[in-house]
Amino acid sequence: MKRLESMKRIIILQLSLLGLCLQTAVYAYFWFESYYPLVLLKLKFYINGHILIIGIYFVLLFFFTNTYGGLKIGYLKHSEVFFSQIFSFLAVNVISYFQISLMRNWLAPIGPMLQVTAIQFVISGVWTYFCNTFYRSVFPPREMLLVYGERSIDDIMSKFATRKDKFNIVKCMNISEGVTAIEEEAVKRYDAVVLWDISTQERNKLLKFFYGRSIRVYMMPKITDVLIQGSEQLHFFDTPIFLTKEYSLTVEQRAVKRLIDIVCSLLLIIITSPIMLVAALIIKLYDNGPVLYKQVRCTRDQEEFYIMKFRSMRVDAEKDGVARLAAKNDSRITPIGKFIRAVRIDELPQLFNILKGEMSFIGPRPERPEIIAQYVEEMPEFLYRMKVKAGLAGYAQVYGKYNTTPYDKLKLDLAYIENYTVWLDMKLMLLTLKILFRAESTEGVDSKQITALRQEEDK
Repeated sequence: MKRLESMKRIIILQLSLLGLCLQTAVYAYFWFESYYPLVLLKLKFYINGHILIIGIYFVLLFFFTNTYGGLKIGYLKHSEVFFSQIFSFLAVNVISYFQISLMRNWLAPIGPMLQVTAIQFVISGVWTYFCNTFYRSVFPPREMLLVYGERSIDDIMSKFATRKDKFNIVKCMNISEGVTAIEEEAVKRYDAVVLWDISTQERNKLLKFFYGRSIRVYMMPKITDVLIQGSEQLHFFDTPIFLTKEYSLTVEQRAVKRLIDIVCSLLLIIITSPIMLVAALIIKLYDNGPVLYKQVRCTRDQEEFYIMKFRSMRVDAEKDGVARLAAKNDSRITPIGKFIRAVRIDELPQLFNILKGEMSFIGPRPERPEIIAQYVEEMPEFLYRMKVKAGLAGYAQVYGKYNTTPYDKLKLDLAYIENYTVWLDMKLMLLTLKILFRAESTEGVDSKQITALRQEEDK
């Protein structure tokens, strides 16, 4: 098994390197044929200079492709890898175009860069199709044993069913059948074991057993697992100590985070001001209603503020005064609203909330007090996510969906809080650009998800 996993990793690295080299080769060809003759009028490059230019392109391409998941063959779906590839070389090509323009001291012709992009689009499509086909033929889905507790397995089974190319749950066993019976079954023919909602005591026994026999384990964490994940390891004595702090971000982290918020919000307000003006005009002309929609939301320490959005629903959307999450195919959303929600224009006024300090660019999404109260009744831990300032986008938006269950969103938000770094914020900002084009990230909440938050967690 170890040898197979090592071989899989080596193959993926080789395929990734091949893809990056092909994309870079396209850029290199147009650099020598189209752009260097223009730059030569201002600058003369020797061999090392050309290597540096092409090397910079390769490094940028690797950075963006790796960040957006364009190298995760077999891990992400074929369509997601392809989309990540496209987004990556588009970002790098824009940067490279302005880099060439700076060297030329004037805007370079855009035609050759468009040709680079078109050829890379074709290469990316062929590359991802080949890699996906090759991966599936060489590495079939893992055959797995699911071990579960009292909760229904419908939710977890539906999640794994979306990745039949990677996982195949062939048998399910309830923990009530006994730890010994599960251990005997696990060593028979399975590639991995999934642990779903079982008690900590039983989980510890199984984890030690599987680890000792090099059996791969997929485990869905509880809230306490996420908190421990972000703990600090200390070495006061001759045994490791995990420290879970009572506060989240340090003073230094908050200062840097606030500086980034101020600078980025000011820049984006300037850049997007024409879009906001057009959106405001169209919304006003459609039904002569208010342009902005202000709503009470909660940020750090449950402090209330008025969030601002471009209005996407009818004026009487909540005339009964009852707070509701947007649902799939919500009839309250206007035609204009559907468009601005799909392309996220409705969120742009929140840049002013960020500038005022009521929100941050990255953090848990702010919820309404009424909805928070509903969640807290079933899930008291929901208050943990308000240890930091609310954000325009966050971990749950990048790695989840709009209709991800509140309990799963909470775990994602806590993973962000407990593992915060400035680099994580920067990475999530880059990934947020990608999810703007994912349709599923704007889906409404299913009615079943609104009422079923989660059952009580095992202790």
